[in-house]
Amino acid sequence: MDLVLEYVVRGAHGVFFSAAGDFIWLPIAMVFIGVLLGIVIGAVPGLNGPFAMALSLPILISTFGVSNAALLPILGFLIGVMKGATVGGAVPAILFNTPGTPDAYLTTLDGYPMAKNGQAMKALKIAHFSSAAGDTFSDIVLFLTAPVLAVFIERILDLPEKSALIILSLSFMAAVSGSSAIKGLIVGVLGMLLALMGSTLSGNGPRMTFGIIALGNGLPVTSAVLGVLVISEVFMGIEQSARDRLSRVAALENPLSGDNSFGLKDIRAIMPRVCTSAVIGTIVGALPGIGTTLAATLGYESARRLSKHPQKFGTGVPEGVAATEAANSAVSGANLIPVLSLGIPGNFAAVFLILAVESVGDFTLGPSLFRFTEIKNVEGYGMIINKDLVTCFSIFTLMVLGNVFNWTIGSWFLRSLGVLARIPKSVMLPVVLLITFTAVYAQDGGFVAIWIVLVFGTVGYVLRKLNVSILPFVIGFILSPKLEELVRGAYSASGGDSFFMLKSPLALAFLMIAVAIMVLAGRRKPHRVP
Repeated sequence: MDLVLEYVVRGAHGVFFSAAGDFIWLPIAMVFIGVLLGIVIGAVPGLNGPFAMALSLPILISTFGVSNAALLPILGFLIGVMKGATVGGAVPAILFNTPGTPDAYLTTLDGYPMAKNGQAMKALKIAHFSSAAGDTFSDIVLFLTAPVLAVFIERILDLPEKSALIILSLSFMAAVSGSSAIKGLIVGVLGMLLALMGSTLSGNGPRMTFGIIALGNGLPVTSAVLGVLVISEVFMGIEQSARDRLSRVAALENPLSGDNSFGLKDIRAIMPRVCTSAVIGTIVGALPGIGTTLAATLGYESARRLSKHPQKFGTGVPEGVAATEAANSAVSGANLIPVLSLGIPGNFAAVFLILAVESVGDFTLGPSLFRFTEIKNVEGYGMIINKDLVTCFSIFTLMVLGNVFNWTIGSWFLRSLGVLARIPKSVMLPVVLLITFTAVYAQDGGFVAIWIVLVFGTVGYVLRKLNVSILPFVIGFILSPKLEELVRGAYSASGGDSFFMLKSPLALAFLMIAVAIMVLAGRRKPHRVP
C-alpha cells in the first residue's frame, strides 16, 4: 500500500511541480482551457468532443513539440475537452430542442419541455450536476479497476493471447457499432490494410505504395483519422446545406418563470436515477465500440421503468434529464479502462488520447504499464522506478482536475452559451475545413497530407452514405500496426508455427468468441446508423 501511495504522490507531484521542485502552471492551465473549450464545442450542434480533439491534436503537437515535457500539457488539454464536451452537449438540446448528437436527443425529451415551461435554468443545472456526477463516478471506477485489470492481463496473456484479444476487440466493435456486422468487419479490415502501407517491420522495403515515394513511410495517422472523422462530417454538412437553407433557430419562446432553483431537495429527488445511470454508463463505456447512445438509451429507459410515474416522462421530468446526462457522461472515464490496461481504444476520444501518447514522449500504454516497481536507489545504476506508472498517475491527476473544473466553473459557463446553438453551419463548416487543412499541413508534411486528408474524407463520406459506422475503420487503422507486431513476435517465438494461436487454449477461446459474436450479430435486423 505504501508503494502505491508513493506512485500516486509522484504522479500528482509531476503535474504541479517540476523536477527541480518549482511550481508549474501549464498542465493545470491546459486542463482549464480544455474544459472551457469542450463546453463551448459541446454547445454547438453538430460538434462534439472527439471532433475538437481531432482538430486540436496536430496544433498542440506543433506548439509543444514531442518531448516528455509536452505530454502532460497536451493530454491535459485533450482530457479537458473530452470532459467539457459531455457537459456542453445539453445546452442546445434543452434550450432549442436541437440535439447535436444522438444521445443528446434523449435529453430533449424532458429538457426542452422544462425549458418551454420556464425552467430552462433548472434543466441546465440538473444536466450539469448529473453529467459531472456520472463522469466523476466513471473516473473513480477507472482509477480502481484499470491497475487491477492490467496486472491480471499481464500475468495470463502472452503474445498469442494478446493478438487474439485484439482480433476479438475488433470483431466486437464491428458487430456493435454499425448497422451491419459484415459491413463493420469489412471496413475494419479495410482500415487495417491501409494502415499497413509503407515500410514493413521486416525491413524488406515499402509495400502497397503503388510507386508513390511519399507513401514510403506509410500513411500519416493524424491526416487519415482527421479525414475520416472531420472532413467526412464537413462533406455531410455541405450536402445538407445544399438541400435546404438552414433557418435561424428561434430564441426560447417562453421566458424564465416558476421555480428555477436547484438545491438539496432536488438532488435527493434525482440522485437514485443519477446513480443507476452512472453505473449503466460505466459498464457500457468499459465495452469497446458501443458508445454513449446506448448508455443514454438504457439510462433513460431504466429511469422511466423505475419511476412511480412513468407516464410523465417526456413532459418535462427532471429525472429524465438527469438519467440521460449521467449515463452518457459516465462512458468517458470507463472508455479509458481498455486503453490503459490493453492499449485498445474503444471510442473516438480514446483514439486521440492514444495518438497523443504515441506521438509525444516515450509513455507506453498496455498491461505492462501498472508494474509497481519498488522505488529504490541502486549504486551505479540510479533509481529503479516505473516512469510510465508515474505518468499514468499524473494522467489520473489531470482527470481529477478536469472534474474539479467541471464542478466549479462548468455550471456557470454552461448557462451562458445558449447563443452558440444558433451558429449556422454555413459559418462553421468553412472554419472547420480551414483549421483541419492547416493542422495536417503543419503536422504531417505539406500538400501530401492535405491530399491524404481529402481522400480519407471522401472514404468517410461514402461510408456514412452507405450507413456504415466509421468507428471500426478508425480503430482498425490504429490497431493494425500493433497487431502486426504481436503476430510477428508470436510467430517468431513459436519457431515459425503458422497455427500458433490455435495452440493456446485462451487464444483459441478468444477467436471462437469473436466468430460467435460475428455470427450472432449477422442475424440481427439492420438499423440506421445515427
